[in-house]
Amino acid sequence: MPQRVRAVLVTPTGTTLMIKRIRPGVDPYWVLVGGGVEDTDTSNEAALLREVREEIAGDAQVLRHLHQLTNPAGETEHFYVARVTAWDFDNRTGPEFERDDRGEYLLEEVPLTPEAIGALNLMPPQIKDVLAAATGPGGLLATA
Repeated sequence: MPQRVRAVLVTPTGTTLMIKRIRPGVDPYWVLVGGGVEDTDTSNEAALLREVREEIAGDAQVLRHLHQLTNPAGETEHFYVARVTAWDFDNRTGPEFERDDRGEYLLEEVPLTPEAIGALNLMPPQIKDVLAAATGPGGLLATA
């Protein structure tokens, strides 16, 4: 079964980096940085760091596993909390950015609050409640 990895990237200012997707005929939605685990990746964490480098030209440190779910395509998705220390969205290199038919990818900093997370059309939808709970008082992200 295919594996995917995603990161809740906590910035030095306590926000998180998300990608806003704008596609023709679809309401805008947000996704966490990440993607598929490749055969050449030595672990899920290595795949996650590769995806961070590709998608935002970033450097990150994986802190902990947050959640796991099976998406409608039958893929297992692993969500991690990571501290991001540097990024340069203009220098992203992921193959998805080279295709004109994929719509727009916009990097946004989102406050790590239940209210800010709750206001997003976050995909996959199952992660929205997990992330909102993790950002609340005493939540899993309190020490990130």
